Amino acid sequence: MSALARKIPATSPAQAKPRYTYADYAAWPDYPRYELIMGEAIKMSAPSWEHQEISAALTSLFWTFLRGKKCRVVAAPFDIRINYDTSDNTVVQPDLVVICDSKKIENGKHCLGAPDLAIEILSGSTHSYDKLKKYNVYLEAGVREYWIIDPYERFVETYVLKDGQYLSAVYGDTGVIPVSVLEDCSIDLSAVFEPVEEEPEDAQQEE
Repeated sequence: MSALARKIPATSPAQAKPRYTYADYAAWPDYPRYELIMGEAIKMSAPSWEHQEISAALTSLFWTFLRGKKCRVVAAPFDIRINYDTSDNTVVQPDLVVICDSKKIENGKHCLGAPDLAIEILSGSTHSYDKLKKYNVYLEAGVREYWIIDPYERFVETYVLKDGQYLSAVYGDTGVIPVSVLEDCSIDLSAVFEPVEEEPEDAQQEE
């Protein structure tokens, strides 16, 4: 079967979903974008304006802190072959990752294994996907820190790996998050979320 023929065939509800590995994934065109979760192809939607603003702000903050250090930050799209050494059937593109082991970056193309920090910015279509499927993927793979950012409700959930479990915390849009995997690094969320515009005071109603 050609690579083109393996390009996400349609299936009826009665049919079992086809399963893929990185070898299939690597043969697909760049767009539309897909992720693989345990061999299942998940089509990704285009990010929103709010999503992109938050991604850009975070990338800038992490890049400034990490300049001259061994860890690196990269924004999506960048492939993470999270189980490359076993079934190689899970490839994710977190919105932002921090990777501290340069040996994991293969030919500048993708990360082999778990990043140190993965950040996902929610959209309406990815809410349950990021909070359930990806949460379990990152926990099982040993991602040391995972953030889920809600750009609409304006808060961040953080998960820090300890003894095989994630310890969670929640920060509002003006909170300061200590980055567990980066010594002396913290992210001030007031520099990430756009300030809320105050409504002008209504003119007094005529009596």
